[in-house]
Amino acid sequence: MTASPASRTPFAPIEWAAIAVIILVWGINNAAAKVATGALPPLLVGGLRFGIALLVLWPFLRPPFPPLRQVLPIILMIGPLHFGLIYWGFSMIENLSPMVVALQLWIPMTAFFAWRVLGETMTRSALAGMIIAFLGVAWMSLDPKGAGDLPGIAIGLLASALWALGTVFVRRMPGVPPLKMQAMTSVVAAPILLGASFAFEGDVVGAMADASWLVWGTVLFAALASTVGATALLFWLVQRREAGRVTPWFLLTPLVSCGLGIGLMGDHMTLNLALGGGATLVGVALVALSERRAAAAAAARSRVDPT
Repeated sequence: MTASPASRTPFAPIEWAAIAVIILVWGINNAAAKVATGALPPLLVGGLRFGIALLVLWPFLRPPFPPLRQVLPIILMIGPLHFGLIYWGFSMIENLSPMVVALQLWIPMTAFFAWRVLGETMTRSALAGMIIAFLGVAWMSLDPKGAGDLPGIAIGLLASALWALGTVFVRRMPGVPPLKMQAMTSVVAAPILLGASFAFEGDVVGAMADASWLVWGTVLFAALASTVGATALLFWLVQRREAGRVTPWFLLTPLVSCGLGIGLMGDHMTLNLALGGGATLVGVALVALSERRAAAAAAARSRVDPT
């Protein structure tokens, strides 16, 4: 399938606006996750996020559904496992910025899993980008301020790996509308995370009663603005445009999160953290741009030889 000529025209103002909204929502949501898990148990935050999202997404839970044994492992990876781990990681860190930069490794991880699982091509520039990105995270961990957050970052990286692997397996599935996929994920993730929270996280009811309006606002923001709103905008964009033209712009998300972390949340930025974070983002950008060039080359070949 080749891209339509319209998908290669310059972005319209409304498309630029959608990209900007997604970057802002995802950037703010990283800061919101740290605020929420500072006051509420991490599994509870994830469960509440999916429970609230499910109330909005319920109308999208309509048959037909893909085979359960095909879709359930994917939902478990990108739902309760990913978000349970990522909120646990956020609850363990002091500085937001290194965590947010490290989480961008899901992009090279996706390229790696697509190479190993699906047999997709990995270019030399993508491989170099992956190595640079991981070295950047390793460099951040050598900083005394970054080392204290290393356990949380490691858990966040495991969450990113699950997200990347789930993303690769989604490519094997028949087409499922994005909001329907979010609804199916929510209906599985909400009871698992809430059940685990009530079983293992102590006085959950007391924590909810003591939470401030700001904390509840961050949970609502994650559920509605990120899980529902940003996802809908993202899939609206990739239905209109080549994904390789859209996704590199989302590498600006850490700039929003890091700005909030340094400006409002007391993050301490050192030279080592700045250099390591910069190297990580450069490596991730190399992977993303390599995928874009590979997709463009494949599209060009298919136009020349439609067979």
